[in-house]
This record gives sequence, structure tokens and C-alpha cells, in this order.
Amino acid sequence: MNTPARSRARSASRLAAVQALYQRHMEKTPTARLLDEFHQHRLGKEIEDEQYEEAEVDFFDDIVSGVIARDEEIDAALTAKLAEGWTLARLDKTMLQILRCGTYELMARQDVPVGTAISEYVDVAHAFFDEREAKFVNGVLDAVAKDVRS
Repeated sequence: MNTPARSRARSASRLAAVQALYQRHMEKTPTARLLDEFHQHRLGKEIEDEQYEEAEVDFFDDIVSGVIARDEEIDAALTAKLAEGWTLARLDKTMLQILRCGTYELMARQDVPVGTAISEYVDVAHAFFDEREAKFVNGVLDAVAKDVRS
């Protein structure tokens, strides 16, 4: 059973994973350096007077490394669920990382219930976007879940 502290730590891990993958996408940061940077300077640290939540480091590492390792499989699963004429390249870069992280969890983390994975990434979407985009995340991840968790 998840404790509230563990749940908050996992939520922080998910948000940090999206941020790390966005940084990797924009700056081409090598994976080992990216993980180290987040371990040393972001997870549970105070940055510009803002305290970052403690994260579950192993969970964060698994999401980031897993998305990178399975990027083609994840992108294929996502592409199959986009409306006709849409491509991943058309998506906002933060949105793309949210969807990739959620898809990875649905594919690889059988210990995380489908509803938890989807609702957590809808919450991450709310940190960056309006309700319309959060509903988009919900719809895409729900469709992916039907394929990968049947």
C-alpha cells in the first residue's frame, strides 16, 4: 500500500522525469550526466527559493532510462493513438515527454496500476497546460493502456 510520502515522492519523480527528458531533448544531454545533474542539483533541492519535493530516485532513474531505452517502441505506441494526420513532431515538446513517460509506465511498470499512471500524468500535464491538454493526455494514455495492459 502506498503511503502519502511515497506517493508524493513518486509524483515528484514523474514531474522530474518529464523535466529531465525535456532537457535531454532540447540540449542532447547524455543520459549519465543528465541523471547525475538531477540527483545532485534538482531532486529534493532548493532552487531559486523554491523547494523541490523529495523524489524516489530509483523510480525517477527507471522512468528516464526506460523512456530512453525504449524510445522507438514508445513512440510507435503513441503514434498509433494520435489522430490521423498528427505526428509526434507536431506535439509540444513538454507534452511529448509527458506522453512518453506515461506510456513507459504503462508498458514497463506493472506494479503501477493503470489508473494511477494515467491520473499522475494528467496531474503533470496540469502543471504545464490547461484542462484541454490534460484531457488529451488522459485520452491518449487510456488508449495506450488498452493496448499494452490487455
